[in-house]
Amino acid sequence: QVQLVESGGGSVQAGESLRLSCVASGFTDSSYSMAWFRQAPGKEREGVAGIDSDGTTDYADSVKGRFTISRDNAKNTMYLQMNSLKPEDTAMYYCAADRHWWHLWRPGYKYWGQGTQVTVSS
Repeated sequence: QVQLVESGGGSVQAGESLRLSCVASGFTDSSYSMAWFRQAPGKEREGVAGIDSDGTTDYADSVKGRFTISRDNAKNTMYLQMNSLKPEDTAMYYCAADRHWWHLWRPGYKYWGQGTQVTVSS
């Protein structure tokens, strides 16, 4: 079965950087899309960035220019480089994957990780 495992979260000061990783297992090839979502306390889970199997990317407006999504198919790993972090980026970050390219449409993604916490203090 497909499993997604996130890592790289932590506590940082505003303006600092973090890199999240998500390792996928259980897929027989690299023809699947992946995405990062986040959920802050009391808020709905929202899309942050997504990447299709061909490298096409999509970003939420709130992170454009600050976050960069990438993937290494040889390592079955997706990354999220987060720069210039703000307190409003504080949330649990989740990795998601699916055979179809859903962009940042949360209900489309079938597979989810357990999340990694990012906390940004001012």
